[in-house]
Amino acid sequence: MLRRQRQIRAQIAKFLDAGLFALSLWLAHGLRQSSGITVFGGTPQIEPFSDYLWLFLILIPSIPFILEIQGFYDRPLLASRAQSVWILMKSCTLAVLVLSFSVMLFREQLARSVIILFGPISLLMVLLKEEIMRHAVLSRYGQAQLRRRVILAGAREDTSKLVQEMGSNGDGIEIVAQVNINETSTEQFIELLHHHSANAVLFNAKHSVFGEVEKAIQACEVEGVEAWLVADFFSTKVSQTTLDDFNGRPLLVFRTTPEESWQKVIKHGIDLGGAIILLTMGAPLFLLIAAIIRLTSPGPILFRQQRSGLNGKPFTMLKFRSMVTNAEQRKDELAQFNEMSGPVFKVSNDPRITPIGRFLRKYSLDELPQLINVLRGEMSLVGPRPLPVDEVKRFDDLAHRRRLSVKPGLTCLWQIKGRNNVTDFKDWVRLDLEYIDNWSLWLDIKILAQTVPVVITGNGAK
Repeated sequence: MLRRQRQIRAQIAKFLDAGLFALSLWLAHGLRQSSGITVFGGTPQIEPFSDYLWLFLILIPSIPFILEIQGFYDRPLLASRAQSVWILMKSCTLAVLVLSFSVMLFREQLARSVIILFGPISLLMVLLKEEIMRHAVLSRYGQAQLRRRVILAGAREDTSKLVQEMGSNGDGIEIVAQVNINETSTEQFIELLHHHSANAVLFNAKHSVFGEVEKAIQACEVEGVEAWLVADFFSTKVSQTTLDDFNGRPLLVFRTTPEESWQKVIKHGIDLGGAIILLTMGAPLFLLIAAIIRLTSPGPILFRQQRSGLNGKPFTMLKFRSMVTNAEQRKDELAQFNEMSGPVFKVSNDPRITPIGRFLRKYSLDELPQLINVLRGEMSLVGPRPLPVDEVKRFDDLAHRRRLSVKPGLTCLWQIKGRNNVTDFKDWVRLDLEYIDNWSLWLDIKILAQTVPVVITGNGAK
């Protein structure tokens, strides 16, 4: 796992842990207040919790610092439970001491039983969070989101050392292939990228021909695949803007997509939250559309098709069926009427579309089931539209594959600037790359806001 990713996850964990310790203090006070438990001759009466809110000003900043100095955030993603418990026991003890010292320093009266209960409650709360996180990481969804498919490239002696190191420290990394860059042509290298839907290529070029490494990095740049260059052959430091580390080894990262940041974390949260809200609120509409499709046209309610996702990895995209059941078989007979240049297929007044399907397409209602794809982590609310796998294979310009370097989405610049009025595939790609190169959370929000009137009016739909 790259350092920048570790830092972001550690920051998220610090916020959560500080909140859990604060919640534990409130729970300890509530338990003492409701039960009347006394320790060492204390009185049953206790002041309201509002009198102790000031303790949060000390506790919340202190907890992340305590956990960090104990090495809690330096553990592997799936550290042993025993290691986590031991670190947390020491940290909770220190937290109790900080709480006790603060009460004495400001000469406040806080029931001793609250302070004593605070320790074990904090321990249990954070352990519960850790257990939930462990199950989430080990789940199919967690594995799909966290695993990075990486190709190791370099001379055999270089890649073999990396494999040994990553055997115990390769959190979140799946080695899908190893390639000797000195003996592999650019065409063979590109074929590996496509075959494995690689998220990144890790170059260890100490014993490699730099000309071959340069060609391979250029191929990654064209396709929007991250290139990680192990930079331990340099004796001087390189620019921090391009330097990362992998298991302590300096690494140069060449990326043409937005790097890991809080904006990307928030974008992921918006995707999940938005999909859940829209699926819940839209459930009656979904049922109505499903019933109408069932009553007006024979065949399944949902249309499933293999589309190219992040870095070209195939996934099953869902749509409400808007065509006759043999639409795919009839595609060849309509090829001469294709209105789009390039590998994509679009036809006005397509005879395969059902009457209800034409209405669904006009207002993009057929796209609603893709919220399930967003919930699965296969798509985003905003991103380049996913193309069928067979159309991606027909790209005549490898630079077009860079549109696959981010998650596909329900809407993007193409929907609000051209939609089906764009007939040149190069213009479509240009809009997608404009989105990737200028991405920000604010751009996503603007695209979502501008998509709503386009959908409501059915502007540009065919």
